[in-house]
Amino acid sequence: MRIPCPICGDRDRREFYYQGDAVALNRPDPDAGEAAWDDYVHLRDNPAGITRDLWCHEGGCSAWIVVTRNTATHEVIKAELARKATK
Repeated sequence: MRIPCPICGDRDRREFYYQGDAVALNRPDPDAGEAAWDDYVHLRDNPAGITRDLWCHEGGCSAWIVVTRNTATHEVIKAELARKATK
C-alpha cells in the first residue's frame, strides 16, 4: 500500500507508523471509571470498508497524517495533515 504524504508525496506504508482509528483518539475523562478506560485501551473495531486512521510518517518528515482508506481494497482515498484534518 502507498500512502500519499501531504509533505513528501507517495511513500510505501512501511515508512509510516499506524496509530489507530482517528476518531477513537478521543480519550475518556480521567475520572470516567475503570470500565470506560478498559474499553478505550483494549477494545477496537475492525471494520471492512471506509476508515479514517492516524499515521505518523516515521521514516520521513515525521508528520501526523489522517488517512481515509478502504480496508477491503487497500485504496487510499485521501490523506491530510492531522492538524488540518476535517471531520
